[in-house]
Amino acid sequence: MEKKYKPINRRRMERVSPHIWDVTDLCEVINHHGERIVFRYFEGKEVKSLTYAAFGEMVHAMAAAFNAMGLTGEKVVVIGDASPQWHCTYLAALAAGCVIVPMDKELDIEEIRKFFRMVDARAVVYSRGFNELFIRSISDGDTGIKYFIPVTPAYDNTFDSKVISFDQVLACGRERIQREGYDYPVVRNRETLAEMLFTSGTTGTSKCVMLCQKNIFAAVNAAVETVCFTSDDVVVSVLPVHHTYELMCNLAEMVYGIEICINDSLRHVMNNFKLFRPTGLVLVPLFLNTMYKKIWSEAEKTHKDTALKAGLAASRALMAVGIDMRRTIFKSVLDAFGGRLDHVICGGAKLNPDLIAAFEDFGISVFEGCGITECSPLTSVTPYFARKYGSVGPAVPCCRIRIAEEFGNGENEQGYMEGEIQIKGDNVMLGYYNNPEANEAAFTKDGWYRTGDMGYMDEDGYVYITGRMKSVIVLENGKNVFPEEIEEYLASIDTIAESVVVGRKSQTGDEIILTALVFPAYDKFPKGASEDLIQDSIRKSINVVNRKLPGFKQVKAVEFRQTEFEKTTSKKIKRHLVK
Repeated sequence: MEKKYKPINRRRMERVSPHIWDVTDLCEVINHHGERIVFRYFEGKEVKSLTYAAFGEMVHAMAAAFNAMGLTGEKVVVIGDASPQWHCTYLAALAAGCVIVPMDKELDIEEIRKFFRMVDARAVVYSRGFNELFIRSISDGDTGIKYFIPVTPAYDNTFDSKVISFDQVLACGRERIQREGYDYPVVRNRETLAEMLFTSGTTGTSKCVMLCQKNIFAAVNAAVETVCFTSDDVVVSVLPVHHTYELMCNLAEMVYGIEICINDSLRHVMNNFKLFRPTGLVLVPLFLNTMYKKIWSEAEKTHKDTALKAGLAASRALMAVGIDMRRTIFKSVLDAFGGRLDHVICGGAKLNPDLIAAFEDFGISVFEGCGITECSPLTSVTPYFARKYGSVGPAVPCCRIRIAEEFGNGENEQGYMEGEIQIKGDNVMLGYYNNPEANEAAFTKDGWYRTGDMGYMDEDGYVYITGRMKSVIVLENGKNVFPEEIEEYLASIDTIAESVVVGRKSQTGDEIILTALVFPAYDKFPKGASEDLIQDSIRKSINVVNRKLPGFKQVKAVEFRQTEFEKTTSKKIKRHLVK
């Protein structure tokens, strides 16, 4: 990847989307979109479509049923694969005055049981993969669940009276509406608990975040106001739907009236890009990096890499004189993603700015943002009309950001004061559930949320993230090194698939040395290459990177592993498990 520091910005668009105050506003907007397609999704091998009008009716019926079942004010869990039913459950629970609890489908069954008891859940809606699990492990347990609601029931099993299928619940709601009518209850207090989310546990301890409707829709409105999506867009939803980043984006897409295509499996994602032909995507950096590597591996495999490099040189020369031929020159690259991909929102982890420039070369604009579950999650996004590579942008309209300098190293190499990034605004959570110690640690005395991210802010209010406070490596000379920054440099080495930088005691024990734990990109080496050759090659590449860094930031030792690092479902490496 070649560094280019002058981004191509787009013309600022006038925002005409309605402001969403609460879930009833969103339901009204959904109905207003009428016969537009809201979801395209797989049912078996067949692709089905659902209109906004039909989805709105579905949500209304489900909310009526939840109310009739006595679930208003109770906790309703939704877990499983992304589907129209998943989204229906989420919105219907909010609309009926329940507390919705989205859960990670990759959780261990004992963890699920623990979380059910922790929040005192009364109903759970789940996809096909949980049929056997819930029948055998939960329905006869002590979880307090009153209703088990399978989206696709296993008809060959004998259910007890607690089990009622999703379609039966919908039928119940429709019958009630037909018989006596049902209006969504007025949201009288937008700061009442509405959603409970368990953090991903990258630091080893999962906490339960409490959000209200003001939090949820502050972030949704901020997303609608600040990104370059329009009602003409088609997106493919690929990230875990329980994750607040993907969920918030899906809700914002519904405000626009966008067509959301649900990916059925990461194994099929490239085929599904060709099938659904997205114009926009919401991704995490790992996914974007994988896409970039695939572009070049395919070019090398078909012996077109030389032609691709020549095309890049020609395209850059034309762009320099105001001629944009990227979508023509790189048609074969774009066709791999359906041929229409134009813009990507990327968040969830730090993104190498060179990757943004690399995709811009192909005619795909990447806009980096930042968020955290505790902030619903959106806090900042780089404006499509005024990008700065390497920055996650200024604070979004619903919040403010400040840098707490007392936690930093003082003035950094760029001339800005560095410290902890702190947030205040309508998107900031109510707090952690039943966890007063965590709540006290999470907020400053004057009420700002402590993100635990380190960074700095430039004169235009653009935020730059440098690392995590919890992962900081403190050297003997008092310097703080954020491993994420070093890992970003290592990510530019194409023979390294993944890396984690840690501090190790030297052999003499008198100093901390930066050590890179590396999982090699084995596919970049000739078949049958020895471990010695692979490791020697990577060490030489790291030495080249070291020459670009000040002495205290240089990697002094390298350790190799033959398996990937364990990750969360949002594709973040679990640092607390790295030894």
